[in-house]
Formats: sequence, C-alpha cells, structure tokens
Amino acid sequence: MKRFVTVWPLLALVLASCVTINIYFPAAAAEEAARTIVRDVLGKEGKPAESPKPDEKPQSSLDLEGLGRNLAMGLLDALLPAAQAAGQANIDISSPAIKRLRASMAARQHALAPFYQAGVVGFDRQGLVAIRDLSAASLRDRARVKKLVAAENRDRNALYREIARANGHPEWEEEIRATFAKVWVEEAAPGYWYQDADGRWRRK
Repeated sequence: MKRFVTVWPLLALVLASCVTINIYFPAAAAEEAARTIVRDVLGKEGKPAESPKPDEKPQSSLDLEGLGRNLAMGLLDALLPAAQAAGQANIDISSPAIKRLRASMAARQHALAPFYQAGVVGFDRQGLVAIRDLSAASLRDRARVKKLVAAENRDRNALYREIARANGHPEWEEEIRATFAKVWVEEAAPGYWYQDADGRWRRK
C-alpha cells in the first residue's frame, strides 16, 4: 500500500506541469510569427527561419515497482505528448485586425524607406520607429516624416496588442513587442539605423 501512496506525488507533479506549461510565452513561435510579418511589411522574400525544436521532456527516473510503476508510466505516456504539444504552440497572426495592420504598414514602407536610408528615422528598442536626425530631411519633408512615424507607431502598437489579444494572452504584449524589436533590426536592410541595448544609434 505504501508504494501506491508514493505514486501520487509524481502524478500530481505531472498534472501540474501539463497545466502550467500553457502559460509560458512561446518565444520560438512568436519569433517565427514576427519574422513573417516583418518580412511582409519590409517587402522581403523568403520563408521564416525554422525554429529549433524544444528538447523532449525527460522521463522520470523514479524507481516504482509493480502496479504503481505501470500506472505512473502509463499516465506519463498519455500526458507528456499533450504537454509537449502545448509547449510548441503556434502564434496566430490571421485575425482580420492583424491583416489590416500588416497591409497598412506594408503600404507605408515605400514612403518611409528613403528616410530609413538617410538616417532620418530608425528602429528603436521598443519595436517602434523613432526620429533619429530630423535635420537629415529637407525642410519640406520634416512634417511628412513626423506624420509617417506617428502613423507607423500607431499601427505597430496596435499590432503587438492585437497579436496578444488574438492569442488569448493580453499579458504577452510586452514580450511580443520585445520579440518584434529584435526581428525588425535583424531584418532591416543594410544602411538602416537602429538602437542598440544601450539606446545608442547604430547603422547596419
């Protein structure tokens, strides 16, 4: 009877892990989704880089005997695939609101591109566009630059919020924003400016 009692802490642990794994932010899936959107917006071709597969969850080394062991191992076999599947969750970027925001941002890039290349604007650490050197734009373009940046940032803020909401986790918004901030820089064209971790402007 004592051996049966020792099984239950293990089962409770497995069940708890299956419940809590769903709340973890799926960083790899978020990066893949961000890369898809950023490449679309910037007009870059190519498929997102494949994300590394998460390591398989190791089986318990607890030495159980007889029926207790069979019960524990059977439950592990049944539950671990579900837990692993939850850990490999995708990020949904197919909502109508997300599609509208992507289209709006993509349509604006042709107007923004010369200002990226000239160093007037660049990508900041918050996943937004910031004015880096307004004096690098002509006097007649400066008001236009400000309007373009304001419109782009409205769309970007709405995009990060909508992705989190569409996936049922509004609390993920800041992590999604941080993921996009990284991917914008990685996918930026040569000559574009961006802020490093210390807030200093650098050119790709």
